[in-house]
Amino acid sequence: MPLLSIVRFLASLFSLIIIGIAGYLAWRWYDGDLIRQADGDIVRVRETWFLWLAIGLGLFSFFGKTLIVPILARADAGAPSTPVREPGEIIDGAHGSKIFVAAVGNGPTIVLTHGWAMDSTVWRYAIKELSASFRVVVWDLPGLGRSEGAISLEDFARNLRTVVEWSGNQKVVLVGHSIGGMTIQTLVRDDAAFVRDRVGGAVLFNTTFTNPLKTMILPRLMQALRWPLLEPMMRLTILLQPIAWLSAWLSYLSGMSHIANRLGFGKYVTRSQLEHVTLLATRNPPGNISKGNLAMFRWDATNAFSRTDLPILILAGDVDIVTKPQASDQIATQCQQAVVRHIAGVNHMGMLERAENYNAAVADFAHTVLAGQ
Repeated sequence: MPLLSIVRFLASLFSLIIIGIAGYLAWRWYDGDLIRQADGDIVRVRETWFLWLAIGLGLFSFFGKTLIVPILARADAGAPSTPVREPGEIIDGAHGSKIFVAAVGNGPTIVLTHGWAMDSTVWRYAIKELSASFRVVVWDLPGLGRSEGAISLEDFARNLRTVVEWSGNQKVVLVGHSIGGMTIQTLVRDDAAFVRDRVGGAVLFNTTFTNPLKTMILPRLMQALRWPLLEPMMRLTILLQPIAWLSAWLSYLSGMSHIANRLGFGKYVTRSQLEHVTLLATRNPPGNISKGNLAMFRWDATNAFSRTDLPILILAGDVDIVTKPQASDQIATQCQQAVVRHIAGVNHMGMLERAENYNAAVADFAHTVLAGQ
């Protein structure tokens, strides 16, 4: 989502500043100062502290995350969140897209759509817990993970339709986190007949119904900064992707990206969850991430659910600063039948830090709306 992308961009700049200072200090040590002694000889004097500080900052730039992550998050009590990909296949998607898709388990089908800058490995907890009773289908959005294709909410929705068709002939439950929820709303808005025929219900995690700049913290400020700062920043990242990617990896190694991504979690985050999310946000192409952010700036699906009686479950983190819980409440007012639950103490990545709550809610909902399949 745009807010976290902005913070990650600033973290990357700070990482560059740190290594720049380290380089300057190393040069100052090497160059030293020319001092004329009492006998008239000129000698070069080097300040040792310049060298040690340069070494310290250099080490921090490449190994800082080993110190920072234990400070930012608690140790894992259970199974860690890891970027392990399920065996899957590449299928043809809309408009020439190539979509990675995988299915695990047997039973009624649940299709999971991840958030922006992530990929399908972020559903590791959900796959483990839900596949005992359901067939769980996951996929990578175009431009992320192993999927390729046009980056727009409309194309994402068309590809979601392709994934549902690939999953079989039965009705499915759609689950979407963040931009995944926006993708579901786009599909409902643009292809209501397909949704009526193939979708038994939808679950939205920590999402919004319009340009996310309007539903995050400091919305007026963020909208005011859109044209003079945010749009140029995104377009510059697209233009200079190799440099932006190098900077992102430096920020990852130093731990600055972990600090940025920590802002998307509440109080329950574990070290593996923070590491997983930060790794995905780093290894996905920054130019593609910026293209997705620009697409979100131009998106709106207000009242998408008003024309359907599709059962909707909406889960919101009560301390979500990226898509404030009020956005979830607003979506519910636009639905014919919707239930909203606020999960205490969680932020935008609640589906990781409180996975047991989210997954239990999905399972109960899916059992109800897919009864008999």
